[in-house]
Amino acid sequence: MSKKLLFLTWLLLSGYSHAFTVYKYTDENGVVTYTDKAKAGAQVFVFNDRMVERIEDDVKLETLKHAAGETLLVHNNLYAPVEIELTLEEQANLAGGFKQPVRWVLPPRSHIRLLTLAPKDSAQPLQYKPKLRHALGDPRLLPTTSKYPLPWRGGPFRLTQGPNGKYSHFTPKGRYALDIAMPEGTPIVAARAGVVVKTENQQTGRGTNPAGNFVRILHDDGTMGVYLHLQRGSVSVVEGQRVAQGSLLARSGNTGNSTGPHLHFVVQRNVGLAVESIPFDFNQPVNSLPHFAVGGE
Repeated sequence: MSKKLLFLTWLLLSGYSHAFTVYKYTDENGVVTYTDKAKAGAQVFVFNDRMVERIEDDVKLETLKHAAGETLLVHNNLYAPVEIELTLEEQANLAGGFKQPVRWVLPPRSHIRLLTLAPKDSAQPLQYKPKLRHALGDPRLLPTTSKYPLPWRGGPFRLTQGPNGKYSHFTPKGRYALDIAMPEGTPIVAARAGVVVKTENQQTGRGTNPAGNFVRILHDDGTMGVYLHLQRGSVSVVEGQRVAQGSLLARSGNTGNSTGPHLHFVVQRNVGLAVESIPFDFNQPVNSLPHFAVGGE
């Protein structure tokens, strides 16, 4: 790859300094280029939220019918606590009525009998429409640190997009994320000890998930460290595994919604039925040269 193209990769990732429109262009040879210059055939490139994790299959509502009515159970199959909120809409024939949502925090790998409903008229069926909301983590826990060891080995590397970056760090889940340009294959290690909650390891290129291959780790204070755009097949940890600070997790890559090889690292917590990024700092400087993406050795 030429130094000009490498510099362009750095420029695109440096969106925290200058707001601009990014264009995606594919030439006659199928080579894809990202640029801030409009040209014939180019399309505006739109970043979607990088954090797309589906937990609907892991947090489920179950209805048990019995002679007295129905009991609603919620199952949490994840290796992390989950905050839930259950609301019953379009109610009819419910004894006592049910007007307020029920909130609860389910421990990892657990279930709870949340409600038992009985009919006013036993000769008629119960009628209601359940609506279950959920979010990873326990909102009652508070962060215990804002200083994180570097989550990689090697370098030094350069920060290419910081908090509130106009290019892609503007959603609640990623507002305080950091992008660090580094060669593919760089060892990625746990910044803090914790339990592996979710992983993705088989995505190739852009794939279907903007996060690419990733690892999510739950820390003891309820915060979660998330490592995105990892190299396919490099994730060496499994869900439910406890890892120590500094343990090898994977290798950096260029998968998902990524315009160049880098690590997207973010710290998140449940702020109340919503997982959002929170401010943090690395415990040592990151911006020291050389910087491989602009010709450093």
